[in-house]
Amino acid sequence: MAPLHQYLLLSALLFGIGLAGVLTRRNGLITLMGIELMLNAANLNFIAFWRHSPNPEAIEGVLLTMFAIGVAAAEVAVGLALVIAIYRRYRSVNLDEVDQLKG
Repeated sequence: MAPLHQYLLLSALLFGIGLAGVLTRRNGLITLMGIELMLNAANLNFIAFWRHSPNPEAIEGVLLTMFAIGVAAAEVAVGLALVIAIYRRYRSVNLDEVDQLKG
């Protein structure tokens, strides 16, 4: 089993890549992918700390990660619905071109 710091470094790298994707790209789909990378980095931290805890037989770490994956799946569904609606209205998924929201 790898030491905890290796998992944390990998998680920090994934989170950094996701954050860079969210902050630098204006494409709606790339932004959603960056958010997903950041959520996966958090899930990796949950599993790493669970596995290296004094009681790794406890199931709390896995349950928390499964809950986070479920929330991420719902976020993807809502995010893709928003991107499709924006594309139908503006014929682009570039977030800089969307300058107004109407109800």
